[in-house]
Amino acid sequence: MTFDQNTSAGYLINQLARLAFEGLRREIEPLGIVPGQFPALLALWQRDGQTQRELVAKTDVEQATMANTLNRMERDGLIVRQAHPEDGRARVIYLTEKAKTIRDQAYRAAGDVNGAMLADLSEVERRTFIDLLQRVVKTFRGADLA
Repeated sequence: MTFDQNTSAGYLINQLARLAFEGLRREIEPLGIVPGQFPALLALWQRDGQTQRELVAKTDVEQATMANTLNRMERDGLIVRQAHPEDGRARVIYLTEKAKTIRDQAYRAAGDVNGAMLADLSEVERRTFIDLLQRVVKTFRGADLA
């Protein structure tokens, strides 16, 4: 059996993800953020004041990874943690003014990367591509590979 990486969905998606990650990194680095922080920032920009558990569920990032990411974000002045009003063990994560002020620039940067990635596709092809990706993610997320 032979393997042709040029026709392998997994290989091509991995390659695209690496290219997109690097493109995003270059665009948002001047804002003082890194791609690993982007999922948490997106979730907090949508709704500020969430627990770590909520962010893990919303971003599909592992607990340990989220903990490390939030530690770095706190160190970098992007978030503050406050006591949860009802759960003494939990902390609520809020964006700092610094994180709030870079939102529009970060959105623009992500849009620029997506635009560059899809530049060779027509508008119809872009919508189809996104629709297909969403279906594949949904299907694969529910797949039992055991």
